[in-house]
Amino acid sequence: MSRLEIDIEGMTCEGCARHVHDALEGVGAREVSVDWPAGRASVGAGTTDPDRLAEALADSRYRVSAVRDPRGGANGAAADDAYEYDLAIVGSGGGAFAAAIAARRRDLRVVMVEQGTVGGTCVNVGCIPSKALLAAAETRHRAGGRFPGITTEAGPVDMGALIAAKDGIVGDLRQDKYVDLAGEYGFEILEATARFVEGPALEVDDRRIEATHYLVATGADPLVPDIPGLADSGFLTSTSAMELDALPESMLVIGGGYVAMEQAQLFSHLGTKVTVLVRSQLARGEEPEVAEVIGDAFAAEGIAVHENTTPDEVRRDGDEVVVTAGGQRFRAQHLLVATGRRPRTQGLGLQDVGVELGRWGNVLVDADMSTSHPRVWAAGDVTGHPQFVYVAAKHGGLVVDNAFEGAGRRIDYRALPRITFTNPTIASAGLTEAGAEAQGIECTCRTLPLEHVPRAIVSRSTRGVVKVVAQRDSQRILGVHIVGDGAGDVILAGVLAIETAMTVEQLAATWNPYLTLGEGLYLAAQAFHRDPSKLSCCAA
Repeated sequence: MSRLEIDIEGMTCEGCARHVHDALEGVGAREVSVDWPAGRASVGAGTTDPDRLAEALADSRYRVSAVRDPRGGANGAAADDAYEYDLAIVGSGGGAFAAAIAARRRDLRVVMVEQGTVGGTCVNVGCIPSKALLAAAETRHRAGGRFPGITTEAGPVDMGALIAAKDGIVGDLRQDKYVDLAGEYGFEILEATARFVEGPALEVDDRRIEATHYLVATGADPLVPDIPGLADSGFLTSTSAMELDALPESMLVIGGGYVAMEQAQLFSHLGTKVTVLVRSQLARGEEPEVAEVIGDAFAAEGIAVHENTTPDEVRRDGDEVVVTAGGQRFRAQHLLVATGRRPRTQGLGLQDVGVELGRWGNVLVDADMSTSHPRVWAAGDVTGHPQFVYVAAKHGGLVVDNAFEGAGRRIDYRALPRITFTNPTIASAGLTEAGAEAQGIECTCRTLPLEHVPRAIVSRSTRGVVKVVAQRDSQRILGVHIVGDGAGDVILAGVLAIETAMTVEQLAATWNPYLTLGEGLYLAAQAFHRDPSKLSCCAA
C-alpha cells in the first residue's frame, strides 16, 4: 500500500503522538504511523480524503503544514514490462545485496553489476578481515596476563599463517553470504564495468541494460591525502596492510579515526612498534572522556600518539619511510595511511544522466535515498552517509520500498550506534554533549568510571567510562557513550533507550543483570540522582 506523508508542527512527546494518531484515525485514516521527534506522520493512501487530514488537527495544538504523496509519479512506479529489468544495481556490497533480496522477495527482476570482487568492502577488506585479525592480535596481547598467579607468554607471530587464516574466513563468508545467496534468490551478477548513459541506461561492456529503477551502491575507496612525496613512498592503506606476509618491526600510522585506531592497535598487539600522527585529536568525534581513556590505553601499551601533527612531506630512505611534520622527523619500516574513505563514483557517468554529486564525489540523496534523477537511487558509503555496513543494508531495503511501493520511508540516524573495536572498545549512540548543545538542546550528563562497575572490577579491566547525555527538562536520554571491554555488546540497550524516548529515571528503574558491563549503563542512570560510590555492589 502506498502512503501519504504529513508534516506536523507542535509535537513534543509520545503523548502528543498518541493524540495525533487518534485524531487521524478519527477522520478515517488507516495504517497510521506517527514519528513525533521527526514531526511527521504517515497514513495509508486512499483510506481518507487528504483534505480531511489537516481538518483532523484544526482544533488542537498541532498544525498540519504539508501533506505529500512520496511516490511523486515516477518514483513510485511499479514493475514495468517496458524494461528488461525492474532494478539494476551497480555494486555488490551490503547495500546492494539488501536491495536485491528485498526486490526478489517482491518477484522483481534484478541484475547486479560488479567490476571488482563480489561482496563489497565489509566482507572483503573491511569489517570481516579486520575483526578477524583484531581478535587474533587481542589473544596474543592478553597473553601478557593481568591476573595474579597466572603467567603466560606470547611467542613470535607467523604472519603468513595469520593472513591465510583471515583469507579463509573472508572467502567462506563471501561465498556463503554473497555468491551463493545470489543463486538462491535468483538474480544475475555480471562481472563487468558499468556506466550510465542517456536513457537512463547502463552500458555494461558492449551491452545496454535498461531498468525501471537503478541503484548506485559502489561503496568507497581509501582516501589518500595530498602530501608531497606520499605517492612515491610505497605507503600502505588498511586494505594492503592486512595483506602483509611479514610483520613489520615498526609502523607509522597517519590518521586518528576508527580505522587508524584499530589498525594501530592491531599491529601493536602483534608486536610492531607503532607511532600515530593525528592532524587534530585521537577519537575526535567521541566524547572527551572517551578520547582520554583510549589515549591512556594507547600510551600504556607503548603506542606513541602525536596529536595536532600534520605531515609536510614523505620520503623513502632505504628500507624506511620518513615523515616530516612540524619540524619533527618520524621514521618506520612501513607507513599506513588511514585518513578516511572517498565515495567511489569516478567513471560511472552519473552526472551525464542528471545525478548530482557532492564535493567529495558522493551521490547527493534526500532522506528517502532518492537522487536528483527520479529513477536513480543510491545506498551505502557512496552517499557520504555514515560508513557502516548496517547503514548500507538499511539503505538498500528502504530504496526498494520507496521505489516500488512509494512507501516514503526515511533514514533516521538519531540512535545510530557506532563501534570502534579497540581495546578497550568504544561504543556510542545518539548525541554527544557538544552535539546536543550545537542543536540548541539544554542537556545534563553523568559520567561513570568503570571502577564503580563490579564486572570491570572482577575482570581487572576498569579502564573506561559510561556517559549518558539527557535533555535537561524532560530527562529523556539523547546519547549513550561507553568505552570498556564489552562496550559493543552493551550499546544496543543505549540505542533502544534513545529510540523509545526513555528517561534516565526509567532506565534506572529497569532490571539490570548483575556482574555484566551492562550494569554500568544502569549505574550511570542512577548517577543522575544518587552517588554511585555509596551504592552496595549487590543491591539497588
